[in-house]
Amino acid sequence: MIDKVLLFPYYAVLKLRNFLYDKGVLKSQRAEVPTICVGNISAGGTGKTPHTEMILRELLAGGKWSDRKIAVLSRGYKRESSGFQQVTVDGSAAAFGDEPLQIKKKFPEVAVAVDKDRIEGCRLLTHFKEIGADIIILDDAFQYRKLRADLNIILVDYNNPLHKDHLLPLGRLRDLPERIREADIIIVTKCPGYLDEKTRTDWAEELGVKNFSTTGCCGTSAGGKRQLVLFTYMEYCPLQPVFDISDHRYVYSKKLILFTGIAKDKPLRNYLKGSYNIVRRFGFPDHHRFTPNDFREIKFASDKCPTAVLVTTEKDAQRVLDYKELDASLKERMFMVPIKTAFLTQEEHDIFRDELTG
Repeated sequence: MIDKVLLFPYYAVLKLRNFLYDKGVLKSQRAEVPTICVGNISAGGTGKTPHTEMILRELLAGGKWSDRKIAVLSRGYKRESSGFQQVTVDGSAAAFGDEPLQIKKKFPEVAVAVDKDRIEGCRLLTHFKEIGADIIILDDAFQYRKLRADLNIILVDYNNPLHKDHLLPLGRLRDLPERIREADIIIVTKCPGYLDEKTRTDWAEELGVKNFSTTGCCGTSAGGKRQLVLFTYMEYCPLQPVFDISDHRYVYSKKLILFTGIAKDKPLRNYLKGSYNIVRRFGFPDHHRFTPNDFREIKFASDKCPTAVLVTTEKDAQRVLDYKELDASLKERMFMVPIKTAFLTQEEHDIFRDELTG
């Protein structure tokens, strides 16, 4: 109710826009090849990039897509370039955006591109001879309603339920919560390592999924649409060097200096506290472009604690690499924490794989 009153103009615009697309007044179209949309209702922090990477691993592992040409299309948030750009492994975060560059480095065999115009981006990925995509993963395209995906995967943060949130700027919702019923698959992300059946069922009901079966992870939306509700957790991987000259001996230090430019770093901090004493933390806005002053402050803290390992996230590392004047002493101590996402149960993993590759 608070959104409808205090944020009525924003609420009304979203409501009208969705109504016009739903009724066909505003037109949507499909791409020429199958598309999978990885999106959310909230603004950031749900784990789109690690889930996109998980989808790529599944498609490449086997099934009908393993020997086909797979592509990823992203907007390339906060990039300096414009129009359609094909991401290269040796490119910069400034040119392509940190997340597309991260994906390309992990999956060099996959075509990764950025384009604000998703329809044009899909067309070019399909028709460029050197790409010739057979299937395209759309990173963060759920609100781009001009393009209708063949499979909509919507992510919801376990720690920020939709029914307890509000529209921007009072909350983090970028879209109306009711649009969750358009999802084919809902993934509740960043879960604890175990959830009992009642908790899973309660979550499904709060998301508007009725007659939910924990056995098949399936239920129906308010409009009668079949929906899967699956649950994943984040798995942090061992520290990896950001630079070739990084000294691995620092990994064994008991002290750590952390700097991040992501939406939420609390889970990462909790993980690192299991092995390190975080003596200093620098928190920057999401997708922050690091400045000389940022690194001067980080170096000052590092000089005060010369044995501490310097740690950042995998996404932030892409932007750190753009900074060419970084002091060698920081490079030697700088490591990143890669993350992977995994389903809580093998059954969920199998169900998800069948939906993608069946």
